[in-house]
Amino acid sequence: MVVLETRHSILNSLIGEKLSLKELEEILFNLGYELEDISGDNLRIDITAERPDLLSTQGLARALRAYLGFKNIDYKVIKSKGKIKVENTAKEWPFVLACIVKGLKFDDEKIKEVIRIQEKLGTTFLRNRKKGGLGLYPLDKIKFPVKYTSEEPKKIVYRPLEYSEKLNALEILQKHPTGIKYKYLVNGWKRFPIFIDSNKTIMSMPPIVNSHDVGKIDENTKDVFVEVTGKDLKTITMAFEILVGALMDMGGKAYSLNINYGNKIIKCPEFKEEKRKLNVDYVNKILGLNLKTSEIKRLLEKMMYKIKSANEKELKIIIPSTRSDIWHNIDVVDDIMRAYGCNNFELNLKSVESIGETTKSVKLKEEISNLFIGLGYQEVFTLMLTNKENQFRKMNIEESKHINLGKSVEQSVNMARNWLLPELINCLHFNRSVEYPHKIFEINHVVLPDNTRDVMSKDVLKLSIVNSHSSANFTEIKQILDYLANSFSFKYDIKEIEHGSFINGRAGNVIVDGSEIGVIGEISPVVLGNFGLEAPVSALELDLNKLFNL
Repeated sequence: MVVLETRHSILNSLIGEKLSLKELEEILFNLGYELEDISGDNLRIDITAERPDLLSTQGLARALRAYLGFKNIDYKVIKSKGKIKVENTAKEWPFVLACIVKGLKFDDEKIKEVIRIQEKLGTTFLRNRKKGGLGLYPLDKIKFPVKYTSEEPKKIVYRPLEYSEKLNALEILQKHPTGIKYKYLVNGWKRFPIFIDSNKTIMSMPPIVNSHDVGKIDENTKDVFVEVTGKDLKTITMAFEILVGALMDMGGKAYSLNINYGNKIIKCPEFKEEKRKLNVDYVNKILGLNLKTSEIKRLLEKMMYKIKSANEKELKIIIPSTRSDIWHNIDVVDDIMRAYGCNNFELNLKSVESIGETTKSVKLKEEISNLFIGLGYQEVFTLMLTNKENQFRKMNIEESKHINLGKSVEQSVNMARNWLLPELINCLHFNRSVEYPHKIFEINHVVLPDNTRDVMSKDVLKLSIVNSHSSANFTEIKQILDYLANSFSFKYDIKEIEHGSFINGRAGNVIVDGSEIGVIGEISPVVLGNFGLEAPVSALELDLNKLFNL
């Protein structure tokens, strides 16, 4: 949960309705949020982390207005010819978006609100500025065109926000409170990002701190320059449009800017809405209701969706541009449920009586686990999310199809595991000081790409076994496979293969009923060296889905 701090009176003024605390608490509960604390006019509201568009009073008021049936303004952007030149950017921080918002009437409370929005988006959605940073500047202190570029730290000299003198970039990281707090973000960078206007005035050094001279808004500020910079264009676009939307809800008018990336020009903000089709039967099947199209339409509109067209079987809907949490139609159905109200569902038992029991896969895991514990093996549990370094490079194999986590900030976690064996060998690496022999196993799921599934992936249950000691060899691990085959009454063959993770001539595919279900062998010295291991290792990995038709 993320806490939104606001005032009851301001929230009501933005909604255009005088909601009592009890009414507000009930609506928030229906939407899945909680009124955490009340102190006079001050409110603290728990907002779930997947809704960054509600982290401002304006954003929450917008959602509540729709829920109560009031119409919200559409986010319309006025075209302008303003430019942002992008050149020679820091490779670690390459992307920028910007626009102008005019006609704002700031007071102390609104300035605090803008700062709160920046801080909340920065610490939550932008992962404590690791993914991006937001900035606002009084427009009258800037001369266009503005340039987003980079420079060597010692050559960046300006007066940082709320500081008494000019410092170079390295001094800012050592002396300025914000610089000290966020210096880890630019650790190891040879060039730091900067905004600089036509007067050669340094406006800011993202993602650290603005200039005090041109980067501080006050109650006299009417027009602002808004920017966001960062690593991932999709992420910073969402944060940028949430902030600009809040400023527009404060009464401002947004003017687009052209972001010039050499041959490519991006005009922003776009507030690009996503279109989807929603099946009426699908909604009713999930919710256990019998809603008509007109009822679904009404509930969607309460959650800020637009309806492009509708018939008795299907609705064509438009998702708000600031919703980052709609990945699948099930997320839309979740919104319909919230609009319908959890308390309005009838409590009833299913007409079919049944006796609960564990699934086949759980029973199988328990049986196999007991089998190997009885042989003196230790069961381990590794993490589903891992990295390409362990799964492919250290295992001395080519990178295969996998579920990539995209531009992850933490490069030690960038994919879902394809197989268990690398993670077990990594366990050996972290337990090198423990007395040998090491005999471990794991029964767990891996995630493989599957274009036939709606989520484009599938879970596969696998078993992996590892032996490590001075005389670990192929015969020993094959005896373990024999024991497993005898215990579960299946026959197998081994077909010799060449595999980068294993020693040639001491590795094979395990074949059951003509199908390859796993791999067995002695681990290659190259792999052992990559993981910093000295003792020999023999290993086995089986696909339990294939072996037991799960």
